[in-house]
Amino acid sequence: MVKAPAPPTSAARDASTSGVRGVLEGLRIVIVDDDGDARELLATVLTQRSAQVFAADSAAEAFELLTRERPDLLISDIAMPEEDGYTLVGRVRALSVDDGGRTPAVAVTAYAGRADRMRALEAGFDDHFAKPIDIDALVATLLDIRSARDLRIAQKKPLISG
Repeated sequence: MVKAPAPPTSAARDASTSGVRGVLEGLRIVIVDDDGDARELLATVLTQRSAQVFAADSAAEAFELLTRERPDLLISDIAMPEEDGYTLVGRVRALSVDDGGRTPAVAVTAYAGRADRMRALEAGFDDHFAKPIDIDALVATLLDIRSARDLRIAQKKPLISG
């Protein structure tokens, strides 16, 4: 059974507004879209908010970037030639945890129906956004992913007592 992701926190929603620069600082993101204009627009929006972006035009290139750069997040189109986003996320999920197999993945696609969303979630994506993308909603989701990452990191640190 696939669970729908929780709605963004109010802090994430408040911080995601279009004019906030630096809100994604420290977040490393691989994006893949075979459409150059869509890829460039998404890369620009994310870098304006201080994310470090690695852009790819194919699933094969994105997989190579993911295994080499070890990003915090993958944002992938679904409909791409040669290898689609479903196959890409399946390859990512087949990796060990240490090799990036649990890297959060967000689908961005023209496939906007309820069944399309469910298929993306069942394939291994953590969230699904229909094109044209609601940038504020996407940024809120990215902030939630960063918060979850930061919490995991904090839980692994030893407590120092004095």
